Amino acid sequence: MDLENQKRVKELAEKHGKENIFVLIGGADPEACGLAVETVMAGDPAFAGSLTGVQLGLSAYHIVEPEIKAEIDPSVYEENIGMMEMVLDIDSIIEEVSTIRKDCS
Repeated sequence: MDLENQKRVKELAEKHGKENIFVLIGGADPEACGLAVETVMAGDPAFAGSLTGVQLGLSAYHIVEPEIKAEIDPSVYEENIGMMEMVLDIDSIIEEVSTIRKDCS
């Protein structure tokens, strides 16, 4: 997660309350997605951004995770995400993101 997005997430959490923020990741690289989840939950592991040492504990998921996909109208999901599902390593993304989420909980 880049430094500007860390700043935005932190400001939104401060403004609206952590309990009112949900982070939805849409990246293609499993490790980068896991890093983003770790950052918004436990703080910036790279010690570079505004979330260094800040444990926001935000809920964070990837758009392709079954529990998120189930909440989206199938035609909307297919139109916006369906094509990407053909090229993404869905299983690796889900494994990485869910493992990081469990480790940070």
